Amino acid sequence: MSLSTLSTSIPYIFPTRLHVVYPQKAFNRKDLLPLGSDYLWEIEQGIVRSLTWNEEGQLVTLGFWGQGDVVGRRLSRIKPYQVVCLTPVTASQIPVESYSLQQALLVHAWKSEELLSILHQHSVYDRLLRFLEWLSCQFGQKVPQGQLLNFHLTHQDISETIGITRVTATRLINRLEREGKIVRSHRKLILTTGEHSEVTSSYIKSKIMM
Repeated sequence: MSLSTLSTSIPYIFPTRLHVVYPQKAFNRKDLLPLGSDYLWEIEQGIVRSLTWNEEGQLVTLGFWGQGDVVGRRLSRIKPYQVVCLTPVTASQIPVESYSLQQALLVHAWKSEELLSILHQHSVYDRLLRFLEWLSCQFGQKVPQGQLLNFHLTHQDISETIGITRVTATRLINRLEREGKIVRSHRKLILTTGEHSEVTSSYIKSKIMM
């Protein structure tokens, strides 16, 4: 799987909202979205992560969602279930009756399949690289040197998502940086692509204004 083969958008083939406008609400990074059975949240801006945890208390990532995605308790049968903000988030609360649940469920299924296929990579190195590529396709910002992940994802977040230890995540991220496949700048990552993969970290850092 390469960066170019990962989907960058999900086709919307069903009608979404009715012609009703609902007030937006703002959330800070690390806030939890309130969840109820009679409404959904449509993400207007920012990135959230849906998650649960096992009997040992270990967090399990269910998905990552951004602008245009819909999240909510009605879209999951997993318990416990939470949605945490990875960035400042603006979202609109939508009564279930005003939204096509069929569309939302399809989008969840498509994106969950993509993430699941990545998590079944046998090599932990490939698993991490494909995961970062997937995130860059979903949420990245195109820059001359590649794709900028314009949000902070901790090594702990990464390890919880792809099923490795935090120490292993740190070691592999350091390896990707040495190989010129990523650049770290201001706690964010740039995935270098194509002819830019050999560009030095110092050059990229001087060109990207954070």
